[in-house]
Amino acid sequence: MLLSALNFALLSTLFTGSTEAFWRLPCNKPIVTERIDPLVSPGAVSGHVHSVMGSSGLNFTTTFEGLRAGDCTTCMVKQDMSVYWVPTLYYAAENGSFFPVSQVGGVTAYYLQRYDSQNSATYSNLTAFPDGFRMLAGNPFLRSFNSSSPAQQAVTYNCLNGSTPAPQTHGFPTNNCPSGLRAQIFFPSCWDGVNLDSADHKSHMAYPDGVDVGSCPDSHPVKLISLFYEVIWNVNAFADQWYGDSQPFVWSMGDPTGYGYHGDFINGWDNSVLQQAVDECTADSGLIEDCSVFDLYTNQETRTCSNAVQVDEQIDGELSALPGCNPVQYGPNNAVPQTGCGATTQTSGSSKVLDSFQLVFANQTGATNAGDYITYTALDSFSPDDCSQFCYSVSGCNFFNLWLGQNVKDGSYSYTCSLYQQGHNATECVNKQVGNAKCVRSDGYVRRS
Repeated sequence: MLLSALNFALLSTLFTGSTEAFWRLPCNKPIVTERIDPLVSPGAVSGHVHSVMGSSGLNFTTTFEGLRAGDCTTCMVKQDMSVYWVPTLYYAAENGSFFPVSQVGGVTAYYLQRYDSQNSATYSNLTAFPDGFRMLAGNPFLRSFNSSSPAQQAVTYNCLNGSTPAPQTHGFPTNNCPSGLRAQIFFPSCWDGVNLDSADHKSHMAYPDGVDVGSCPDSHPVKLISLFYEVIWNVNAFADQWYGDSQPFVWSMGDPTGYGYHGDFINGWDNSVLQQAVDECTADSGLIEDCSVFDLYTNQETRTCSNAVQVDEQIDGELSALPGCNPVQYGPNNAVPQTGCGATTQTSGSSKVLDSFQLVFANQTGATNAGDYITYTALDSFSPDDCSQFCYSVSGCNFFNLWLGQNVKDGSYSYTCSLYQQGHNATECVNKQVGNAKCVRSDGYVRRS
C-alpha cells in the first residue's frame, strides 16, 4: 500500500527501522504548457495538453544532450536539466464548455533513497538515472480502478483542507478541496539494467513488491533512486460552480475519473552529481539545501525560465472542447483514442521544416560580400533542431528556440544558428573562428547576417 503524504512529512521508516533519506526538488513553474510529449509522441503534436517542468532544452524531439544544453530550468538544482510532466486539469462546465484550472507552482519531485531491503542495508545499491534514461508511469486511457495493479496503486490524490486530514484516494475526490487538489504519482524504481527506454516506455521498469518500497523482481534487478511527483491544482476557484451528483473536473485527455493520471520523466541530470547525492545526501529533512553537492538557482531565477508555445491553438479561457480530440469518456472501459476532430497537428517549428536541408558553413570573418559563394555539405532531412545541435557541438553555446529566418540569394528560406549569438544565460562562445553554421535550402549562396 502506498504511503500517504502524511507519511512523507513524518519520515516513515523502512523495513530495517532506519530513517528514510530523501530530498524534495522544487520546480517552481512549467517551462511550457501545450500539447507536447517527446516521450510518447516524439516529433509530433501530442494527443492532449501537458504541463512540463524543467529544462528549456525541451522540444518535440527532446534528447538527453538537448536537455543538458538548455539555457535554464524551472527546477532549483543547476545540475538537473531533466523534464517532468503531467496532464493539465480542466473544469467541465454544465453548459459543455471547459476552463483550465490554475496550477499552484510547478511540481515537487521527491527523490527518495529507498533501497532493496532484501539485498542491502545501506544506500550503496541505489543507482542514479543513467544518461538517456526515460520512463512513463500511469495510463491515460484508464477509467476504472484495479486494486491489484501496482501501477494504479501508485496514483493517488490528496484533497487539501487546511489542517483537517483528508483520506487519500485513487480517483478524483468527490468533495471540494479548499487548499487545492494534490495529484500524486510514484514511478517504478526497478530497472532491467539494460534498456534506457522501451516501446511502451514502461517495460524496462517495474515496481518493487511494496509499490513504493521493497524488493525488485529478478527481471529488473537494478534499484534506482525512487521518484515521486506532487502537483497541486487550485480547484477551490470553482467551489461555487459544482452541479449534479459528481465532481466537475477532467484531465486534459478527457478523464473525469482520475484513474488515467500519468507522469513522464526524461533524465537530464549530471550523472556523477546525482550519484554523489544518492550516496552522500542522507539527511531526513527533505530540504534540497541540506544536500551540499547541489548548486541551486534562486526561486526568482527559475521563474524567469520559459519556452515559447509552439502549438497554435487555444488552451486557456473558455473552450468549447478540450484541446486535441479528447471527448470526455467516463468508462469503466478504457478510453478509446479519437481522431478526425480537426485539431491542429502542426507546430510553429514543424510547419517551417523544409523538405531538404543543406548544411552550409559560412565563415563570416572571411566573407566580404553578401552573395559570396561558399562550399556546403548536403544532408537530407536535416531539421532546424539538428542545425541547432550542430551549432552547439562546435560553439559550446546553446541556440535552442532561437531560429533566425533569412532569405538566401535564390529566394529559399534558411535557418541560422549563429555562433555570434548566444542563448539566454549562455557563457561566452568558444571556437568563434568557425563563423556561422547555416541550414539552408539553396545552391550555396548565403546572405551574410
